[in-house]
Amino acid sequence: MSREKVNPFELPSASFAEPSLVERLTSVGLWGVGVTYLATAMPTMTVLSATMGSDRIEWMNRWYCRTQIRLSGTKWRAVVDPAVDPTTPYMFAQNHTNHFDHVWIYESTPHFKQGLELESHFKIPVYGWFMRARGTIPVRPGKEGQTPEVLANMQREIDKGHSILAFPEGHRTTSGRLGSFRKGVFFIARDLGLPIVPTTVTGAFEMMRKGSLMLRPGHEVTVYCDAPVPTKGLPDKAIPELAEHVRSVMARRVDDYWAARGWTPPPRGARAPEHAEEAP
Repeated sequence: MSREKVNPFELPSASFAEPSLVERLTSVGLWGVGVTYLATAMPTMTVLSATMGSDRIEWMNRWYCRTQIRLSGTKWRAVVDPAVDPTTPYMFAQNHTNHFDHVWIYESTPHFKQGLELESHFKIPVYGWFMRARGTIPVRPGKEGQTPEVLANMQREIDKGHSILAFPEGHRTTSGRLGSFRKGVFFIARDLGLPIVPTTVTGAFEMMRKGSLMLRPGHEVTVYCDAPVPTKGLPDKAIPELAEHVRSVMARRVDDYWAARGWTPPPRGARAPEHAEEAP
């Protein structure tokens, strides 16, 4: 029985197909090249960030991201709304697809994008050291993670002219569609007076999905940075509507991508049990 008949909700994604031997060998080769590059570049960037400051080696961060995209065998482009001001700090709210998410977004605009990362990730060798040297902001999961210290760290980044990169889903998608949003980052954006840029990446799920280490080259990844949404002065009761508006902009981008590849959206409100993360 075909996979489509077993699960009519499943997207027509190459990442769900059983890989051939050639595809497996290609993936192993890409991982080897990519990890070798990371292991060479990231320690250098860590030392320079710690000694010179992240702003002074921003060019190197961008060079690293551009090269990592090329080494993945992926085509890349960015579509940025003219209303996105290169000199204004924003919160970039991005969908969460795979381990390359920070690489896809970084070159899309000129902004220095400071990330939020789970505190436990700072213990990862090499990667964690680099994040700490760069100034990445550690957070804890859940509401208790939204501490005054986190807000103060974010405010310091904004004062430097930096933007904040956040993933409101909180986890990588397993279905390829956009998951439900956590409201915390929207309260934070309001409290800091940051406009939110809905940032949607399409094509990345084809290249690699959660639950699989297969890298599939040859796909095109597109980053959409839609018009900024103001948050300053919004009351608490308006935050759920704000989150839903941002999510609707991003969900439309994702669903349009799959619809162009022959996917038919399920009836409104229908949910596949194995994809319970999806919002109706």
